[in-house]
Amino acid sequence: MTLAQNQPDNMGWWLLSLAWSIALVSTLSALFIGEILGQMPCVLCWYQRICMFPLALILGIAALRSDMSIVWYTLPLALIGTLIAAYHSLTYAGYILTPIVPCGQGTSCTGSNMTILGGISLPYLSLAAFTAVSLILCTLIRKSDA
Repeated sequence: MTLAQNQPDNMGWWLLSLAWSIALVSTLSALFIGEILGQMPCVLCWYQRICMFPLALILGIAALRSDMSIVWYTLPLALIGTLIAAYHSLTYAGYILTPIVPCGQGTSCTGSNMTILGGISLPYLSLAAFTAVSLILCTLIRKSDA
């Protein structure tokens, strides 16, 4: 089966729905932190949102339509988001010294109130979400080539 045939099997639909769920939870979490908690995101967080928000919409529509060909359009967004989140995480951890200070204005990702589950920071959560979505989309591509 190829992606062009657009006829997913049941496992493909579940994987696409899982990728959408991760993107949706990430998007709703970012909106909750920004709009409900009133904490302003840093520049790097904004760039990650630019990649994640469309993923939630596009993957949701694709899951409803069982459209497996969407991976070719969403994978670049997920990979770009992964790169930005990796850079943000490395900067946050202090491995990359840069004049661009993550979370320099407003609320900082380094604050104790910006962690969950016993100290997992938002940059690491973002990296995990983008990586998971990217891996799922790559799995869908590999599955369609088999």
